[in-house]
Amino acid sequence: MKKLAWGILSTSRFAARAIIPATQRSSLSEVSAIASRDKVRAEQLAAQLGIRKAYGSYEELISDPEIDVIYNPLPNHLHVDWTLRALEAGKHVLCEKPIGINHVDARRLQNVSKVFPNLKVMEAFMYRHHPQWRKAKELVETGAIGELKEVQAHYSYYNDDASNIRNKIEFGGGGMLDIGCYCVSISRFVFGREPNRVLGRIERDPDTKVDRFASGALDFGSGVTTFSCGTQLQPYQRVNIMGTKGRIELEIPFNAPIDRPTSIWLQRGGSIEEIRFEICDQYTIQADHFAESIIKDTDVPTPISDGIANMKVIDAVFESSDKESWVNI
Repeated sequence: MKKLAWGILSTSRFAARAIIPATQRSSLSEVSAIASRDKVRAEQLAAQLGIRKAYGSYEELISDPEIDVIYNPLPNHLHVDWTLRALEAGKHVLCEKPIGINHVDARRLQNVSKVFPNLKVMEAFMYRHHPQWRKAKELVETGAIGELKEVQAHYSYYNDDASNIRNKIEFGGGGMLDIGCYCVSISRFVFGREPNRVLGRIERDPDTKVDRFASGALDFGSGVTTFSCGTQLQPYQRVNIMGTKGRIELEIPFNAPIDRPTSIWLQRGGSIEEIRFEICDQYTIQADHFAESIIKDTDVPTPISDGIANMKVIDAVFESSDKESWVNI
């Protein structure tokens, strides 16, 4: 089977360290080109990673007729605009999370994408492709923990560098869009529906003005999610899924390592079972799943509508914090 040719927008550290090597290991994909506003930088990284083509502009890359798929890891405020430009150039797009800077921005992408029904667009929530999350979802759906009542999620790291793009408010920086989006996404994934209302609290950095700490509750009617995320906290991540008859704990729920196995724990009563997963790269699996949807012309695992729904909840967290009250979804 002919592999799909991928083009990478930007020479970001994340793309170079995670996405490009992972996609190069995909059985259905090859990374054929990379672009940067600095052509020398693009050429250097292309040589380093064994990529055939290097471009000095994003426009040149998306215009390349040999490229099938564009991966868009640009700053958050550029996700929708450059995804739209890639679609207009006839390319499928895997766009980094968040799909937009708010749900209105994300809906703009959905509306335009309808003009290109033969092109696939997917938000890159890589965690959903890892076997540990597929198993956790299966355990919930088969009643292994009884009735689902609560999801507890935490994700944090420390970065107070004002020059870092994650701390630039004009570029869509801040904790909720960077890592809080995972807490929201896994909640909706596990419950399998949208929350009815949201309560949120936001703390902003006094200098950069980005949200550096956020916490909240998502009310799903039959159960609730409580979450917290922070960009100036001790690095840590953990998810607990609580039911009436058991509990599932995910040790490394979001950026699962690619060099060692991962584990989740299933507790029922006084018994705790460790479920181990062999070494894998969730980014490679994500590339395979997206490529397969293109080759077979099937639905992508996470459509734009899912991204819009996620952004609605994130927007509600900010609104709730401003109003100091619950916000209905």
